Formats: sequence, C-alpha cells, structure tokens
Amino acid sequence: MPQAASLFRLLGDDARLRLLRLLTAERLNVSELTGILGIAQSGVSRHLGLLKDAGLIVEQREGGYTYFRPAPSLLAGENGSDPLAELLKAEFAQQSRTETGRADDARLEEVRRLRKENFDAHAGPDTNERQLVPGRSWAAWSRALGQLLPPLRVADIGCGEGYLTVEASRWAARVIAVDRSPVVLKRARALATRRRVRNVIWKRGELDKLPLRDDSVDVALLSQALHHAPDPARAVAEAARVVVPGGRVLVLDLREHGEEWVKGRLGDRWLGFRDEELSRLLKGAGLVDVKVAVGARRTGDPFTVLVASGVKPDTRQHGRKRGEH
Repeated sequence: MPQAASLFRLLGDDARLRLLRLLTAERLNVSELTGILGIAQSGVSRHLGLLKDAGLIVEQREGGYTYFRPAPSLLAGENGSDPLAELLKAEFAQQSRTETGRADDARLEEVRRLRKENFDAHAGPDTNERQLVPGRSWAAWSRALGQLLPPLRVADIGCGEGYLTVEASRWAARVIAVDRSPVVLKRARALATRRRVRNVIWKRGELDKLPLRDDSVDVALLSQALHHAPDPARAVAEAARVVVPGGRVLVLDLREHGEEWVKGRLGDRWLGFRDEELSRLLKGAGLVDVKVAVGARRTGDPFTVLVASGVKPDTRQHGRKRGEH
C-alpha cells in the first residue's frame, strides 16, 4: 500500500503526466522535452529523475545524447497489458483532447520535423538498419543557396529572437531587423554577438509602422509574423512600402487552422490564412507576380507553412518605356 500511495503521488503531477504521455509517443532528450513542455531544464531533469527512480522510464544513449522512453512494463506486461499501462493510456487519451495536450502534440511534431531536416534516414524501418546521414540539413542548404544571391539589403520584419536574421546576414549585404519587443531584441543582439555577426542594424518598431524609409531595402521578410499583426493588410503594405521598385516581399506564415489554443499560449491574433487570402493581401499592397505555395507540411502536424511572395512594380521603368514609344 505505501508503494502504491507513492506511485499515485508521483503521477498526481500534471507536468510528469504530460512528460510520460510524450515519451509514449516518441523517445526524447532533455532539450527536446524542455522545448515542448515550456518548463525549465532543471525542472524537466528533476521530473525525469523521479520517474526513472520509480521504474517508469529508462534511458538510452545514442550519438552523444541521452534519450528517455517508457519502461517496457508500461507498454505491455508479461501476461498482457499492465493495469497501470491501461490506466495511463486512458488518461493520455483524455489529455490529447485538451488545449494543453494539443499544444504539446504540435510542439512534438516540430521536434520530429527538426530531426528530419538534420538527419535524413534511409533503408529499413528498424533503427539499426537505417543509414543516418549527418549534415544533410536544410540550414546548410539555405546557406549554400544564399551564396548564389547578390549582396541584397534585407529587412527582417518581426525578427523575434533573430535566428532568421543571423541566417540572412550570411549572404546579405545588410540586414535591418525590426521587432516591437525590446526584451526580444536584446536576446537577438546577444545571439548575433555570439555568432560574430556585424552587418545587422536592430530597430524597435511595429509591423504596421516600420522605422524604415521608403524604397530602402531589396527584400522584406515577414516570417511567422503576420499572424501576430493587428492589421495584416497594413503590415503587408508597410513591407511593400520599404522595398525598392523591383524588390520583393516574402511571407512565411501558417495556413488557416483551428488550433484556438495558440491565441492564449502564443499570443497569435489570427489562426493562419487561406492561400487565396495571402494572395489577396499581397496584391492589395500593389505587388505583382504574386505566388503562394506550401513551404512545409507533415502528417499529423496541425500546422502547414505557406510561402508567399510578390514583386513591387518598377513604375519608373515602365514610364520610361512608354516615353520611348
């Protein structure tokens, strides 16, 4: 009885139940669990230690990482299903229908996507049979393709913590990074300092009132920023204003979805956009040659990334051509 009481006290913690549910779906390491759960790494490690001491999870070391997964007894007992496993299965099914559960599942899909982008797997379904190819990452490909571009002036609008800013700085002549939050901008500057990036100008500003001159950049990026904008049409119009004639506005954002929890958890104002809606926003800003396509999509992931672009017409050039005729 004392052992049962201790076990139920251990499983009476919401964070530990969330953690166990995730591990039944995928083996994960501490960093991945920290990103999914939104809990400090020290807290995740403490929960893992308690679950391991209780015999509910086991460790597996691979490639310099320590992964955790449920103990075999939680998946199936010697004489069929373990009673505790059955109890947890019912609890996990209920959790998956909650706002928190859907958020955890969405972040788990992001972890899976990142794994796929950094290690491409081939051959059989057994882990031991698969050939892992280190270095085959989309980050490396993006940097390689960036070297084919001319030294452009880029505005990263709604830059957040600066990851895309730093990537763009590798091939751009100059990047102007804009965000409304001074705290976020401070973290972005720190990242750029660590990466020894020196061609970025940091500015505080709103999406619908950019602190940039007209016709001052070649490319304006809005990466996962538009669904935070109070007025998406105004934000796209501002992006179009600051690019030079012949310049491009590039938007990466979510396709319309039904995950209402992102409003409270992530501060999203809009639940993504329909393909035709993104197209209409870019055309409404006066852009031409508008294209909208799927940028990323995974089975089971509630979020699909759309990529949209448009060109600012060079009316001066058109005027010269008309004059010549």
